[in-house]
Parts: sequence; C-alpha cells; structure tokens
Amino acid sequence: MDQLKAMEIFVEVARQRSFSAAGRHLGISRAMVSKHIMQLEAELGARLLHRSTREVSLTELGQAYLEPCSASVEQARQARLVISQAGHELAGGIRIQAPSSFGSEWLADALARFALLHPRLQPTLHVDDNLLDPFKHGFDLSIRVGGIPDSRGLHMRRLAPCRGILCASPAYLAQHGMPAHPEQLLQHRCLHFSHLTQGNTWHFERAGEHLAIDITPGFSSNNGKVLHQAALRGLGIVYDTSFLAWRDLLEGRLIPVLTDWALPLNDFTALYPATHKVAPKVRALIDFLVEEYQPVPEWDKALLAAGRI
Repeated sequence: MDQLKAMEIFVEVARQRSFSAAGRHLGISRAMVSKHIMQLEAELGARLLHRSTREVSLTELGQAYLEPCSASVEQARQARLVISQAGHELAGGIRIQAPSSFGSEWLADALARFALLHPRLQPTLHVDDNLLDPFKHGFDLSIRVGGIPDSRGLHMRRLAPCRGILCASPAYLAQHGMPAHPEQLLQHRCLHFSHLTQGNTWHFERAGEHLAIDITPGFSSNNGKVLHQAALRGLGIVYDTSFLAWRDLLEGRLIPVLTDWALPLNDFTALYPATHKVAPKVRALIDFLVEEYQPVPEWDKALLAAGRI
C-alpha cells in the first residue's frame, strides 16, 4: 500500500464528505478511493470514517487523525514543491479564503497583481464570511478578522488593522438627528453585521470608560457590503469598517457617528499550516500582503490624512 497516497485520499474524503466527490477531485474512481481508505484503516487498525448512503463522516478516531494526517500530507506536498519550483519560480495552485467584503474590495486586486508577477501561479480565491476550517476545506492561506479561538496546527501573522466605524448618510442624520451618546442608539435604526462575535452587542470605549449597548437590529446581514449599501440609501446607522467606508466618508456620502467613542480594534490575520517549512508561494504571498498593508493600509492612511479617524 502507498500509505502517503492513502493519506492524501483520506484528507480529501474528509474535506468533501464524499467518496465520489473526492475521486472526481483527485481524478480516480470511487472504487479506488474506497480501496485506499480500507487499506489505510486496516494498516492503522482503526475505523476512520462512518459510511452511509447519503454521506461520509469522521469517526472520533478519524477526527483525531485528520489534523496530523493533513500536516504530513502538506509536508510531502511541500517537499515535491522544492523540486518543482527549482530556481525559485512560483508555480501551481494556491487556494486562499478571505472575508467577502475585504476579498472583493482589496484582496482581489492585490492577488491579481501578485499573480502578474508569477505567471505560472494559479490562485483560487474563495470569499466567505463563515469561519471555514483551512484543513477541512483545503486552503493554503486563510485571511480572518482576529484569527481563530483554537489555532492548533496553524501559524498566524498580522496583515492589517480592521477598524470598525459607525456612520450614516447625511439624509438619515438630517431626519433622525446625530446621537451624542451610545445609549441614544436605542432610538435609532441600527444596521448590524450578524457575524460580530459579540452577538447584537456593540462595545464602546472612551477615556477608560467601557459601554456595552444591546442594540435591536433594524436591518442585519452577514455581508458588510450589503449593510454599507443600506446605509448609503439612508436606512440607518451602520457598524461599518474603514476599509469599506473610507471613500464614502471622504466624499461625504457617509458621516462618522459617535467619533469620540472607540469601537474594538481587530486585525486581519493570515492563517497557514504550521509545518516545518512553509510552501514558498504561501510565504511569498504573505510577505507581499504584509508589504501591501503595513505599517498603515491605504484606506486608513487616507482617513488619517483627512482627520476622519
């Protein structure tokens, strides 16, 4: 039995939750996938997968085996890359996951420029605000806001600040007034990002004073651009981000709200497998993004120059 090949197949089956889908992705038959999994289970003396007519799921032992197995497969893949990328030319596929709004507004352009520098590179960008497991979904690099609660098996590197900012359209504020204190938000329509880890609670700080306001969302979405558009239309006060709102703030289509209070400051972070040697294309892309966004990203630089943050 080719154990490494069987391990690669197991990782793909765990990611796809399907023998057939894993076979299609790997270019082999479903029967061959099943054969390798059975041989691997026999070699280990443990059942790794539950099979049913509708889906495949990991056993408790399979779940425990997945992370070190994924790391071993990744190390083997990187060892092959050392040969295939002789001469330091970056080539082949690289799968990146990023939040939807940041991915479309900023990362897509940076990634395109990086790919132009490396014509043999084949990037795939998956934008999704869900916290997807990089191992399970086969991402070489995941960009998150604030990292993850449990980062075992992953390294984390800071890319840029993700600065929250409250704002509303001039038309909304002309009709409903400018709140002078966070508690007055309870009398306003609040546009809420449903992926905030604090639920419907907005947190504020000023000169050592901390406030937590439980807002009732007048409109909510799991996508920041949806909320941003609603704010431009005058629907309410939005919990926005400076990377998304900066141009409309500079041009007056949105007005900052409660500017003497600070919202929690998060960071965009790059998460990648914590293997002994990071794939050259992954390291090169992270270095490129760090250079792109540090020490101050362009969106915050523009707002700072205009005195808006």
